[in-house]
Amino acid sequence: MSITPVNALRVSKHQIPAYKGIPNTSIQGKPLMIYHSVFPDPTASAIESHLKSVGVVSPAWRYTMFTETHFHSSSHEVLSIAAGSAKCCFGGEENEGRVEPVLQKGDVVIVPAGVGHRLLEDYGGFQMVGSYPTGKSWDMCYGRAGEEAKVKTIADLGWFKRDPIYGEDGPSLHQ
Repeated sequence: MSITPVNALRVSKHQIPAYKGIPNTSIQGKPLMIYHSVFPDPTASAIESHLKSVGVVSPAWRYTMFTETHFHSSSHEVLSIAAGSAKCCFGGEENEGRVEPVLQKGDVVIVPAGVGHRLLEDYGGFQMVGSYPTGKSWDMCYGRAGEEAKVKTIADLGWFKRDPIYGEDGPSLHQ
């Protein structure tokens, strides 16, 4: 499968402040990153094959995005848009520092652990391949009381040694 050359890739980077019980990018300082139009004409199977060939993350599921704000404390997440488009919210819907992009087929989102995210509006057929660093398991957190110990563990998570999409030299290594 062909991908957009890294030197032609448009990348959006966002630092999102903590909001209520959602740490967002405040703990590690790694930005939410959107790689726009990485995969020119993707299928979920082709995305999964590409991710497996790079070997940084392991595809775990095909689905849309949950409509309730949630985040992961035990792993970073890579969301590759396989079909459709949707407006999503990163950071918490009442957070003044939130980001609400329209994600489209072919985009990839690097979601650092702690960044809250949810689906706002599916514009039709929105499907993603969700992936996590190989060997890591993911959890579900919602910014509620009782999750503080999980949130503290985010500080100890390692970042990518290789880019999940480009391998040796991709945008996630230069944020």
